Amino acid sequence: MATHTTRMLIIGSGPAGYSAAIYGARAGMEPIVVQGLQPGGQLTITTDVENYPGFADVIQGPWLMEQMQKQAEHVGTRMKWDTIVDVDLENGSPFRAVGDSGDEYIGDVLVIATGAQAKWLGVPGEAELGGKGVSACATCDGFFYRGKKVAVIGGGNTAVEEALYLTNHSDDVTLIHRRDELRSEKILQDRLFASDKITPMWNKTVESFAAGENGALGHLNLVDTQTGERSTIEVDGAFVAIGHAPATELFKGKLPMDDGGYLLVEPGTPKTSIPGVFACGDVMDHTYRQAVTAAGTGCMAALDAERFLATLEHSKKEAVAAE
Repeated sequence: MATHTTRMLIIGSGPAGYSAAIYGARAGMEPIVVQGLQPGGQLTITTDVENYPGFADVIQGPWLMEQMQKQAEHVGTRMKWDTIVDVDLENGSPFRAVGDSGDEYIGDVLVIATGAQAKWLGVPGEAELGGKGVSACATCDGFFYRGKKVAVIGGGNTAVEEALYLTNHSDDVTLIHRRDELRSEKILQDRLFASDKITPMWNKTVESFAAGENGALGHLNLVDTQTGERSTIEVDGAFVAIGHAPATELFKGKLPMDDGGYLLVEPGTPKTSIPGVFACGDVMDHTYRQAVTAAGTGCMAALDAERFLATLEHSKKEAVAAE
C-alpha cells in the first residue's frame, strides 16, 4: 500500500478525465488519473467515431482514447490503474480517496469524471451485435443508417428524442414500447405523433436481437406484453433508449444529485457544492452525453481547479504574513 499526493486528483478517465488531465498538467498541477474499471470510458467499446472534431476520416473510439491518454501522459500526468472505493470530502481540501488496491490518493483539488453507462435490455444478441446494428446513441451512430430501416426501444424522453433525431437520416423509424402510452413530455409526444416517418409499436418488448446473413443485425424478436404473441420486425439498426446510469454510487450522501443520480453542479460550470471538487463529463451531463462535450467540461474543470488552487495559495500566504 502506498500514498500518492498531487495538486489535482482525477477519478475516472474518458474524454472528460483525460482533457482535465491535459489542461491540469500543462498548468503544472501534475495530475493523477485513477482510471477505474473501464480506462478510457464508453468510447473504448465504441467502434466508428465520425463526429469528433479534427478528423476528416472515421476514427475508432479505442484509438481516440489511447491518443488522449498518451497526450495526457506526455505533458506530465500520472496514470494509476486502480478503482476508487471510498472518498472523504467532509474535511475539504486536501481530499482523500482510497483505491481497491489499498493505495491512498490525496489531492488538493478533486475532479470527478466517472461517467455514465447506457442501460441495456440484457437480452440475447444485444452484446454480440453491439456496433453491428445495435447502439445506445442515435446522435453518435444514426448517420450510419441513412436511408435504412431503424427501431428505437423505449418510451421516455430519451427514446422519443432519439426517434425524432433519426428522422434526419431515415424515413422508416419504428418506436417499440412495452406499454400503450409514452412516458415522455407531452411536447415531445406531439412532435413524434406529428411525424409521418415514425411508427409506434405498442405493448411490445424485445426478446432478442438476431443477426442477418451478413453477420450484422437483421431483425428483432418481439413479445406482446398483453397477449404473449411473438413476432419479428426486420431492421438495419436498433437503438436501445431506456436511459443512462451515472457512476455516482461512490458519492451518495456526499454530494448533491438529481433524481437520476447525476451530480449537481453550479449552472454553466463544473463546480459542485464543495469548494475544490469539480464534476465533468457524463457524470453531470444527462442532456448531451457526447465525447466533445465531455472533453469541454473536462477543460472547464481543470481551469476552475487551477483558479481555486491559486486563490487557496494566495489566502495561505496572506494568513502567514498576518501572523
